[in-house]
Amino acid sequence: MRTIHASDIIEQVAAMVVRANRILRPDVLAAIDQSKERETSASGRDIFGQLQENAALARATGLPLCQDTGMAVFFVELGEDCRIKGGGLREGITEGMRRGYKDGLLRKSVCDPLTRKNTGDNSPAVIHIDLVAGDKLKISFLAKGGGSENMSRVTMLSPAQGWQGVKDFVVNHVAEAGPNPCPPTILGIGIGGSFELAPILAKKALLRPLDEPHPEPEIARMEQELLAEVNALGIGPMGLGGNVTCLGVRINMAPCHIASLPLAVNVQCHSVRHEEVEL
Repeated sequence: MRTIHASDIIEQVAAMVVRANRILRPDVLAAIDQSKERETSASGRDIFGQLQENAALARATGLPLCQDTGMAVFFVELGEDCRIKGGGLREGITEGMRRGYKDGLLRKSVCDPLTRKNTGDNSPAVIHIDLVAGDKLKISFLAKGGGSENMSRVTMLSPAQGWQGVKDFVVNHVAEAGPNPCPPTILGIGIGGSFELAPILAKKALLRPLDEPHPEPEIARMEQELLAEVNALGIGPMGLGGNVTCLGVRINMAPCHIASLPLAVNVQCHSVRHEEVEL
């Protein structure tokens, strides 16, 4: 049995949310560099240059990568042989998030859905906890901006629509979204499960680095097929035209009911604020 103190969780989460909002992941930087080289549009190449400069400035100055520092989403893997001491797991994560957003001078973007009154500290955090084997605690963080989240969708296809129906829905939706999610984007796709599981699968898919293809070759092929069709739309960086609209497609699948084909698309903007820590 491993014991982890709640104070350590608070400290690690606070540091993680600040780093994620200031430092672009290496795999995303590499994808931007590569995309700039293959982008055929002059305006698109200029946009990629600005993204490179923005990432360098954020790292050098400590300013956020984007003014929308997002709603804090956490995916947690809690080992069955891990015990939290000195406080609760959810409370520790939420307090760490509060401290990180306060001390890091990050914008607080969470409000009441109807009155629109800001909660003042970016709480509550959205926390998904999975109980897993072992004695470790892994916390993955996403700062999810409103522009890209607003362009995310869930639908219930009929089983007869199959893979072609999945492709049609995803590509048509990206075309409708156009410049709104601040492309180049990353698409998390959840296929199967149930109405509520599909969007969780989609958001979890965004955690997989862009330089790690899906371990199952058939799903990796599906990701590449979708990526090619989305980039063929010609929306381009920031919607100004070009052949790179999307940096990557990530798919998670789960078995579903024989009468259903749940599908979710979670859109991530070019400002990828993801980080994880293992305690």
